[in-house]
Amino acid sequence: MVRDKSLRETLHTSGRRLTRQRRLVLKVLEESREHLDAEGLHDRAKALDPNISLATVYRTLVVLKEMGLVEEHRLGEGHAHFETTQKTPHYHFTCSGCGRVIEFDAPQVVEVLRRLSKQQGLQVTSAHLLVTGLCARCREEGETGPGWGQ
Repeated sequence: MVRDKSLRETLHTSGRRLTRQRRLVLKVLEESREHLDAEGLHDRAKALDPNISLATVYRTLVVLKEMGLVEEHRLGEGHAHFETTQKTPHYHFTCSGCGRVIEFDAPQVVEVLRRLSKQQGLQVTSAHLLVTGLCARCREEGETGPGWGQ
C-alpha cells in the first residue's frame, strides 16, 4: 500500500487529511487485480468496514483523483472503473464478449506521443487508448465479429 507517511504528506499539502475511509479505498484498489467500478469497490471496502457508504466511496474517489492517486477509466461500458495511478503508461483491451479487461503496455504509443509533442510543440499530460474486441477464450467459444489481425 502507498506508504501512509507519504500519502499523509501528499494529502496534507493540499489541505486534506488521511482519513480511515481514504486509506481503505486506496488499500482495496491497490490489492485488486481488477479494474473496479465504484459499486465493486464499495462491496470490497464494506467487507472490511461495514460502516462505509457508497456515497463515501464516491466522494473519496473524487478526492483521490484530484490528488493524482487514482485514475478513472472508461472501458467501453456506461460506468467508470478505477485503479491506483501507475508509474508507467499502460493501456486497456476490453473483451466485448465477456467483459474481461487486459492491460498492456505499448512503447510505440509513447514514441508517437513524443513525436507529436516535438512536431507540434505540445505538452501531453495524459493519453488513453482503449482497444475492444474478443479475447482468445471468447474467440475459441465461437464468438464472431469483425476484427483486425485475423
